[in-house]
Amino acid sequence: MVDTQKLCKRIDESGLKKYYIASKVGLTTYGLQKKINNQTQFKANEIEELCIILKIKTLEEKEKIFFAKYVGKMETKKLQKKSKHPPTKVRVYSKQRNP
Repeated sequence: MVDTQKLCKRIDESGLKKYYIASKVGLTTYGLQKKINNQTQFKANEIEELCIILKIKTLEEKEKIFFAKYVGKMETKKLQKKSKHPPTKVRVYSKQRNP
């Protein structure tokens, strides 16, 4: 799991906009936000690109941010509430066949 607080702090310290970071990683800003909030997982190449962009150089720091063993539920819920894009619900409609 991603340590959301540490990653957000690192992004803020970099001074870069999330739109710019997302485009460099090959994601939309919404896709990046979902990964930061642990709704979806980062791929290995995305982690590597983020480390280059955010100048994360040590393996220890990389592990603390991207491979956190425990991230509190309250932390994730707080961040989801702050998100401009809350999780969406998908409705599935099926076609009815005419007999």
